Amino acid sequence: MADNDRIRVAVLGASGYTGAELIRLLLGHPRVELAYLSSERYSGRPITSVLPGIRNHPGAAGLRFSPLEACDEVDVAFACLPTGALPPHMPKLSERAERVINLAGDFRLTDQDQAAQHYPESGEWTEQFHYYVPEFSPAPGADIRFVNLPGCMAVSTLYALQPLVAADLAEGGVVVEAKTGASGSGNKSSEHPAERIGNFRVHKPYGHRHAPEIEQALRTFSGRAPDLRFSTFSLDVSRGILVSAYGRLREGTTPLDVKRAYGTAYAKSPFVKARSQLKTPADFPMLKSVVGSNMAEVAVAVRGDQYVAVTAIDNLIKGASGQAVQALNLLYGFEESTALPFTAVNP
Repeated sequence: MADNDRIRVAVLGASGYTGAELIRLLLGHPRVELAYLSSERYSGRPITSVLPGIRNHPGAAGLRFSPLEACDEVDVAFACLPTGALPPHMPKLSERAERVINLAGDFRLTDQDQAAQHYPESGEWTEQFHYYVPEFSPAPGADIRFVNLPGCMAVSTLYALQPLVAADLAEGGVVVEAKTGASGSGNKSSEHPAERIGNFRVHKPYGHRHAPEIEQALRTFSGRAPDLRFSTFSLDVSRGILVSAYGRLREGTTPLDVKRAYGTAYAKSPFVKARSQLKTPADFPMLKSVVGSNMAEVAVAVRGDQYVAVTAIDNLIKGASGQAVQALNLLYGFEESTALPFTAVNP
């Protein structure tokens, strides 16, 4: 690809939260042409009449939604569809797109029994989808056509635990609490705003489908996985995830060992920052320091043989659309940070 070439991109399911965020980011990407945007509900309408967040961007003028079935030939198709919607379209889409990057859960789990349990609405596809986490996955090869990105709460937890597990510093059991904002449920959520505003409640105490994904990812990237207890909670915020992981360290492990593990793990990662100066509560990861950015903040507090690992991300950017752009950049050899924000929106 010549330096001035632009890749043709399709965004499928472009009127949802992740699709709209992906469009916003890609409008600022110098190597991308937004060639096709699908929405069944808004087919034929200008995207500026549906997505107020991008209506003032000059590059959005003239772009319209079209039905998914009419997708043009493109270099990359980003699937921001509801879980279960992509598989039936894969035979035709694989002929029209050189690569497919899926943001939904259809092909995340490799164990077929777990996949059937947690994603019963998903169909099958004959070719492998590669589970891809930019910070931990091997350098992508040119032969990788189909990529599935991790779930937002799963990747948040992975950032919190991977350095400890990979360095074999933690005992077998870990309790994880993942608190997420309302946008994680998508723009078709049945929850009324009056039930969420001013509230903080349990979402799923057991059985969340990101739990087997976390175990699978830890085993893939570190060769081992802890005994995981994973619960999720609903926050009264529009966007953002805060993960807290509690466990015990192996005998003889020191705070310095833990600090070195996280420093080493993320030393070359532009979008994951391990915070080590934790003198006040405000020094820990928090939503106000990441929302609006592609950053993940990670920190670990150690007392004796106990640890608390904390991660904060923006679920729509680092947990979804920003991570998708980051993967695109790596797959095509672009600068990893192209079109991705480092700074948060505050206040």
